[in-house]
Amino acid sequence: MPANQESPERNMGETLTHRGPLQIRLPAPDDRLDQDAEHGFVLVDGEWQEFRFHDYDRIFSVPGLYEQLFHDILDCRSPDVIAKLLKEELQQDGYAADELRVLDLGAGNGLVGEQLRNIGVGTLVGLDIIASARLAALRDRPSVYDAYHVADVISPPPEIARDLATHRFNTLSCVAALGYADIPPAAFRAAFNLVSDNGWIAFNIKDRFLSDEDTSGFATFIRRLRAEGVLELLASERYQHRRNVNGEPLHYVAIVGTKHADIPEEFVA
Repeated sequence: MPANQESPERNMGETLTHRGPLQIRLPAPDDRLDQDAEHGFVLVDGEWQEFRFHDYDRIFSVPGLYEQLFHDILDCRSPDVIAKLLKEELQQDGYAADELRVLDLGAGNGLVGEQLRNIGVGTLVGLDIIASARLAALRDRPSVYDAYHVADVISPPPEIARDLATHRFNTLSCVAALGYADIPPAAFRAAFNLVSDNGWIAFNIKDRFLSDEDTSGFATFIRRLRAEGVLELLASERYQHRRNVNGEPLHYVAIVGTKHADIPEEFVA
């Protein structure tokens, strides 16, 4: 979206300003927006620029914007929750975190990877389809990942596919990227199948996408994985992922499980 060079008061409607390292303006609480339509404005080099919350390419290009918006203002808790739930299951099973070889799908700018390092994971490889995500991770958290690839996990270039295979992953993490067309079931399947049998699967998803009203395809998909014995559920927790622009809680479900088989292609056909 183009930069807005005029007065924000005249062009942004009623907004609330949040000051920190960056000046960020969000719609006033009486504006009713669904999660995938949320947007705001950030002051960059003296100009107000509009951005959608799911426009990660542009958000990652502004240093500190992702953290200030989602974590400082909207109180995102998902990286902490997923890492904590995985750590608890590892401890209960007597499994050392440094034995984990993790594929972090939808790795973004490395916030999830940072929490996984904090619990002691051994090998950590990031994968994202957005080039600016890798640039942001290398810029902000250069020591978190052993490798970070930019590719579509469904059809990665041969050299990336070879590198992913050499890591022999025994864990998949995927945080806050499922259900809104960022990572569809087919992409989750491709990443899932890179993990060895009896490996760990840790992910979260908006609670609505596990309900009977789901339109993303994930509710049926996850139920089938469990029913067919592909994924064994070990722990799940419904929690506040973050607040929306109105200050209301957005609830997700964190899941940790064990993989018992690859996902057949017909599961996502």
